[in-house]
Amino acid sequence: MAEQLDLNLLRVFDVLMDTGSVSEAAARLHLSVPATSRALGRLRVAMHDPILVRAGRGLVPTPFALASAAKVKALLEAAAGLRADPEGSDPRTWQRTFAIRVNDGLVPALAPRLINRIAAEAPDVRLRFAAQDSKEPDQLRDGSLDLEIGLAGPVPPDLVTRPLFPDHFVALVAADSPLGRAPALTVDDLCAHPHISASRRGRSRGPLDEALERVGRSRRVIAVVPSYAVACLIALEEDALCLVSRVMAQHLVERGVPVRWHEVPLELPPVEVELRWHRRLDEDPASRWLRDHLAAAVQPLIDSLG
Repeated sequence: MAEQLDLNLLRVFDVLMDTGSVSEAAARLHLSVPATSRALGRLRVAMHDPILVRAGRGLVPTPFALASAAKVKALLEAAAGLRADPEGSDPRTWQRTFAIRVNDGLVPALAPRLINRIAAEAPDVRLRFAAQDSKEPDQLRDGSLDLEIGLAGPVPPDLVTRPLFPDHFVALVAADSPLGRAPALTVDDLCAHPHISASRRGRSRGPLDEALERVGRSRRVIAVVPSYAVACLIALEEDALCLVSRVMAQHLVERGVPVRWHEVPLELPPVEVELRWHRRLDEDPASRWLRDHLAAAVQPLIDSLG
């Protein structure tokens, strides 16, 4: 008889997709490695697909497995909801991964604070931070993402939003550079010194260029990099500056990174950072727990912004 899929096998599939490793999955599931390997064998028979295949020293999921991962996660969440009760909702007993898509300019400041809070209360919960390479809501809809943190903007009606904090962009420079020792940044400084632009789409222009054009000036962008973290590292090595969120700049200064930030002497549009999730998770206890921890984790950042 063909192997039948049950919730236990689907849990193995879900953890294997999260870890990409039989041994790591075994540890997460509190099973032996041979037992997990046998479960993978049964999954392959039941799903008529290899699920994970060898690539070098590791394992990679097949296209079928990748396409099925979100459906399996949604099924497991639905099954958990059928038997959820207040007495079984202790986070200390949870063994799961939360997936959060986050703007890379916010990761250095937000992730450590959230990780520490979650680890203290739920040691077997793992956070997976996904790059914000797209703002499409499909991954929130299909369950492959639990939350998204990014700049506020229009959202479809099936998503729910929660404001986190207001922010704005500042100019980050190396602390030991001439700009780092200057008392303030001027428009002449903006035009005279080279810029590192951070853009996942490879764009070199932004609101600063528009603000400079309004006063008849322009800047010189010498490099475009895909993330704010890389832009900050380059600014440390060169007599250059980059625009980052004040939250990120303040975090780097507080952590002893040899940088300094200046307010931009031009009017730039303010930004609002918000949290987004799918409406089906609005009343989900685990999702509410994660959202509340996130709000608490960002409170010190809000206080530091004054």
